[in-house]
Amino acid sequence: MKSRNESLIRLKKFQVDEHRRAVGQIEMMVTDFERMASELDQQIELEHNKTGISDVSHFAYSTFAKAALTRRDNLMTSADDMREKLENAQDQLAESMEELKKVELLNERENKRVLAEEAKHEQAEYDEIARMRHMKR
Repeated sequence: MKSRNESLIRLKKFQVDEHRRAVGQIEMMVTDFERMASELDQQIELEHNKTGISDVSHFAYSTFAKAALTRRDNLMTSADDMREKLENAQDQLAESMEELKKVELLNERENKRVLAEEAKHEQAEYDEIARMRHMKR
């Protein structure tokens, strides 16, 4: 029984670790996307200042700025998508942590029950020894 409980606890701990890793990776990706989008914003602003044209519909608007705007928008869309995945990953992490806690509590209860049974059995043996000694007298 113990090895099964210990195996289950190891499995649940592994799942918690995997979910933590996934959350960390997604958070890092969101941060990277936002950073790259911010850098593109800066480049777009520099291009606007350099050309003096910030109206996207203007016929002479910079093709570099147009491409950077598109890349920035794509990055922000990706960041939004990743935030949704982050919420799901955080939910999965919370669920796996709850499952681990339940398994650990069940294991603790089982250990207490086994110890109580062992103590009861040991006490019964002592009682038998005492009874036998009493009968010899």
